[in-house]
Amino acid sequence: MIPEKIWLSSPHMGGTEQKYVQEAFDANWVAPLGPNVAGLEHDLESYLNAPVYVAALSSGTAALHLGLVLLGVEAGDEVICQSMTFSASANPILYLGATPVFIDSEPETWNLCPVALEEAILDRIAKGKKP
Repeated sequence: MIPEKIWLSSPHMGGTEQKYVQEAFDANWVAPLGPNVAGLEHDLESYLNAPVYVAALSSGTAALHLGLVLLGVEAGDEVICQSMTFSASANPILYLGATPVFIDSEPETWNLCPVALEEAILDRIAKGKKP
C-alpha cells in the first residue's frame, strides 16, 4: 500500500495567484469574465506584436473545440488524435459529429508515434479523405 497520494499534477497556488483569485471573488468577477482576463488578452496581443487576436478560454477542451470549428471540422470528418491522452482531447471531435482516429504512442516517450501518424495520414489520402 502506498502511504502517500501520488499527484499527477500537484495543486499549488502561491502569493500572486491567491491574490488575483481572491480579487476576482471579492469583486464578484468569477463569471462572466472580468478585467483580469481582458487584461491578459490585451497584454498577450501586445507582447506578440502581430496582427492577432487573443481569446482566453475556460479549458483546453474549449480551445480544441474552437480550433476544430475554425478548421471547418464537421460531422462525418475524421480527426487524428493521440491515444495516450485524456478524453478531453477526443470529446471536441465527438461534439462536432466527427470521428477520432487514435494514433499509438512511442513506448519510449509516450509521445505520438510519427511513423503511425504518417501511416494514418497516407491511409486517409489513399481513401480520398483530407487528413
